[in-house]
Amino acid sequence: MSSDAENVVLIVEDEPLILMLLADYLSGEGYKVLQAENGEQAFEILATKPHLDLMITDYRLPGGISGVMIAEPAVKLRPELKVIFISGYPAEITESGSAIAFKAPILAKPFTMDTLHNQIKLLLC
Repeated sequence: MSSDAENVVLIVEDEPLILMLLADYLSGEGYKVLQAENGEQAFEILATKPHLDLMITDYRLPGGISGVMIAEPAVKLRPELKVIFISGYPAEITESGSAIAFKAPILAKPFTMDTLHNQIKLLLC
């Protein structure tokens, strides 16, 4: 187990296979992983979990909710929360005009687990 064991990561991803792969990988790296398949589940976790270090969120989610729409209030509520956007359409994130879209890293799908882990280390160290 790595030294990151105390770090809690929320993954918001509507594609079950991608969600499972990310959760399995990050759990294996020592992170405590929480999972949400949509905006509603993400908001519930954000409202009920007192400690989160990082949120990894897809941009396009079901129900007309975007990852930016989740990240903006989440960071207002928890200024210390780090965010990584993942998307097959990364330009849409910056085109959203959101301030967080210009601050948070964006990983274009497909990306390697090493790329993700390196980005997490940069944010959490």
